[in-house]
Amino acid sequence: MNIEGLTLAPLLWELNAKLTGGRIDKIFQPDDYTLVIWVRQHHETLRLIISVNPASPCLYLSDTPPENPAVPPTFCMLLRKHLVNGRIAAVTQHGLDRIAYITIDVRDESGGITSKILAVELMGKYSNIIFIHDNSILDAIRRIPASLSRHRQVLPGKPYLHPPARDGVNFLNDTTEIFLTKLRSVKNGLLTKAIIDVSVGIGPLTAKELVWRAGLPTDIKIDQLDTADFASLAEAVQDLVGPLRNGSIQPAVVVDDKDSLIALAAYPLEHLNGYKTCFFPTMNEAVIFALGLDKIRRLPDKDVLEKVISAELARLQRKITALKQESDEALTAETWRRLADIIMANVYQIPKGVNQVKLPNLYDIHGDDPYVTIELDPLLTPVENAQSFYAKYSKLKRAQELIAAQLQQRRQELAYLESIQVSLNQATTLPEINEIRQELAAAGYLPQDSRNRRQVPAPSTPLTGTTRGGFKFIAGKNNIQNDFVTFKVARPDDIWLHAKDMPGAHVILQCHGEEPDDLDLWEAAQIAAYFSKGRQSSNVPVDFTRRRHVKKPAGAKPGFVIYEHQKTLYVTPDENLVTNLIDK
Repeated sequence: MNIEGLTLAPLLWELNAKLTGGRIDKIFQPDDYTLVIWVRQHHETLRLIISVNPASPCLYLSDTPPENPAVPPTFCMLLRKHLVNGRIAAVTQHGLDRIAYITIDVRDESGGITSKILAVELMGKYSNIIFIHDNSILDAIRRIPASLSRHRQVLPGKPYLHPPARDGVNFLNDTTEIFLTKLRSVKNGLLTKAIIDVSVGIGPLTAKELVWRAGLPTDIKIDQLDTADFASLAEAVQDLVGPLRNGSIQPAVVVDDKDSLIALAAYPLEHLNGYKTCFFPTMNEAVIFALGLDKIRRLPDKDVLEKVISAELARLQRKITALKQESDEALTAETWRRLADIIMANVYQIPKGVNQVKLPNLYDIHGDDPYVTIELDPLLTPVENAQSFYAKYSKLKRAQELIAAQLQQRRQELAYLESIQVSLNQATTLPEINEIRQELAAAGYLPQDSRNRRQVPAPSTPLTGTTRGGFKFIAGKNNIQNDFVTFKVARPDDIWLHAKDMPGAHVILQCHGEEPDDLDLWEAAQIAAYFSKGRQSSNVPVDFTRRRHVKKPAGAKPGFVIYEHQKTLYVTPDENLVTNLIDK
């Protein structure tokens, strides 16, 4: 379930009216994503649920909160220490962004009143609950270190920075004329995309609704609009936003014929009139109803698969660390051989039964220290000590080869699992989840489901799109798709792209006998970088070569290829650009 900023606004109005002045009585944390705050208000107890589950981030009041764990997590304990008995001063929104601020007044050590804030960021997989005082982060339900984000760390002691936001039109504050002026500055692309780009708090749902109410086709492009079209669009904005500006809302939940959730909004969605719309007196009731439906549509097993992959990655990391330690020990093999040689060269000068002996160093006679001290087993003869050292040398020498082979194998397995992890993080459909589960089972990380062996899962669909130069591209979002697009769809002269030295999508730029220019290659590289482990990085290296130079070794795991004759581009993933290039 996705709540756009324009719909979040009236929900927060309701919560502000209900909660302001209420005293925080209890705080619970049922799971890694959820907080439950009991608020005492006018002789009744209100239960505020805050969830930052990537599948359905939201906040609402509920009479049936989830069960609580016997032992509260650390973040929950911190909030209890600081916020219990505090009073909620306000529930506000950051502009029209999907960010709610719950301001709580508490007593400080001197007895004075100070304000602390829970920032609730409802942004899909980036959702978070951050505890702030004086613009400094005290903690967060999900800590974000530099290894996960170079641009915005969420850690105790760090200053709180708002997520990056566009300088767009706020429909509740700005006039329709300001919106139209900004819209006219956009020269190309779909009208729906242009509306999203120039606005704040507007997503695809509301953009399509505005275009529909203006009487325009949903696939119309911005450069096709004439004066009358802009006038119709202005009327549509006033028709949709006008009631909201006056505080009048019509909370609506749209469902299909199987009662699965289609959409949630604070206003009727006329462009979805082919479905059933349920109206509610409050946004809170609409959210609760939508959440109940959304459980049906959530991607099953995604959390389970994430835990399986994380556990396997942790196991591999431990094994690699142990192998590295063994490898360091094996590197001493040559030392044991040299010590044995020195003993044998001086065997008749070594008394029996000594613990230590100092002998001429055959391998460094003219060095700074021409003698070497050797520890001996006094129960062995000098020759037996030498033989013991030779045996250690032979054992460690054999171990070097075995450990090197095992390290290479484990590192390859680690890279393979990381590629599946990236695919799972970016999966958005049930077929994609099924393919990942199928791949994990085939690799032995999950048991095969004997009940479903005869059922062939519905295949997922690779991403497709078009560069601004008119070249079509196709991209795999998991290893199975990657093999498909590279070896089943691509032609020998097509351009193949992939983020260098990291898991990610295989991208095919289809040439059809024509030569793409630098901009086409750069945009295809944007797709490869965005759908890779480097999505949040800058200057991501992307290799590209002709498809005929890409080979799959015999017996290689899904998604694994080798290639040659490549060149490299460096790009910083641009989400807005990528969204605009991909087919809707």
